[in-house]
Amino acid sequence: MAATPLTHNPLNGVTAGVWREGDTVRKVLTRRREAPEHWAASDDPRHWNYWRREAHVYQSCLPERLGLRAPHLVGVTTSREGDVELRLEHVEGRHGAALGIRDLEVATEALGRSQGRRDLPDEPWLSRRFLRTYSTSRPARWALLGDDRAWAQPLVRAHMDASVRRGLVRLHERRAWLLDLMERLPRTVCHLDVWPNNLLLRPGGEVVLVDWAFVGDGALGEDVGNLVPDSVFDMLLPHEQLDDLDASLTRAYLRGLADAGWRGDARLVRLGVCASAVKYDWLTAFCLEHASADEHRDYGHGDTVDPGVRYAARAAGLALCARWVDEAERLARDLRL
Repeated sequence: MAATPLTHNPLNGVTAGVWREGDTVRKVLTRRREAPEHWAASDDPRHWNYWRREAHVYQSCLPERLGLRAPHLVGVTTSREGDVELRLEHVEGRHGAALGIRDLEVATEALGRSQGRRDLPDEPWLSRRFLRTYSTSRPARWALLGDDRAWAQPLVRAHMDASVRRGLVRLHERRAWLLDLMERLPRTVCHLDVWPNNLLLRPGGEVVLVDWAFVGDGALGEDVGNLVPDSVFDMLLPHEQLDDLDASLTRAYLRGLADAGWRGDARLVRLGVCASAVKYDWLTAFCLEHASADEHRDYGHGDTVDPGVRYAARAAGLALCARWVDEAERLARDLRL
């Protein structure tokens, strides 16, 4: 049966390839592939890009132990070179741009039910300090944040006004504080790469999470803080719905936590959502650097996209991140953190 390549991050050195063959998905994990430094595979089981983590996830039934769902593991083989091939169930269902706000609410509530539990497992291969080590490993030309010419590029000027610029510069200035704050918030086991392309809804409504490569220690609210802006950065959901999405997913997550018996201060959860904005600090510099590129391509497929539509979406997501920093500062003051 012919193998069909599936969309994945081609830069990540851990992934040698992902293919569908009938009812099975094959994913090959490796530490031998050349990759950019910021996507290099690691042998450290606590590193955010530990190359063998996803095999451990499936072999230990971690998703089920967390009260979540992942594709069923069909088999695992190791090649003579040491690469690991996972054979997984191909999940039928809607994902990516086919999901709406209500679908993401269902997924977020399931995350809350998982992360509000007290009996969460611990494993030596779960990632640690993901937000700090991942976000600070992104290459960025930080000098562009203070470059008036960069902000005057037509695409940038059309979608990021002076107030957004001030907010995003403020986000960068507060990066160290935000990272320290996130590490002081209540802990849980987070997926750490929750966005619409990693969520599937089976026809019966069951939520299935894929791509468990980063899973590990995180703050309550951190997965929500990833999902909300990442739903629009690659134009999967209309950016005009961003504020509604933010409010709806926060409420859904709190419902899930309450269902799991969590009785903490909801402001701490909201703080985890908002302070997670620090993950996307690097994206401002990236957008400034590439605003005058001849072509703009989408995630995974490499198809060209309308640059105006892309920058409108990314500007909306980044503007939300800037507002989140203001909200995080207010919440931290109220909570005396």
